[in-house]
Amino acid sequence: MTAPAQPPYFEHHIFFCLNKRENGEACCADHDAQAAFERCKSQVKARGLNGPGKVRVNKAGCMDRCQGGPIAVVYPEGTWYTYVDASDIDEIVESHLQNGKVVERLLTPPHLGR
Repeated sequence: MTAPAQPPYFEHHIFFCLNKRENGEACCADHDAQAAFERCKSQVKARGLNGPGKVRVNKAGCMDRCQGGPIAVVYPEGTWYTYVDASDIDEIVESHLQNGKVVERLLTPPHLGR
């Protein structure tokens, strides 16, 4: 007999790659990923989307999608985003994290890896 499925602790988890490469290779830190992470975290909090059963914004190391950087990924969907500026972050927060609609124009092309 299996136990009933429990609801996830967070509805959405968004991870921002903040990796910095010292050898000159492409990396998300070169695209001000820290500022995007901080923007997302503040926007999620300002909209009351943070906390258990809602949204968690996390830092991540390299996620091997450097060619599409800067990179963020939303789980449990596994939706990979490439962003340019604060307005892109705001759109991801409002559209995906708040309203459950993927921001198609910011999707990372599936073939881009490291």
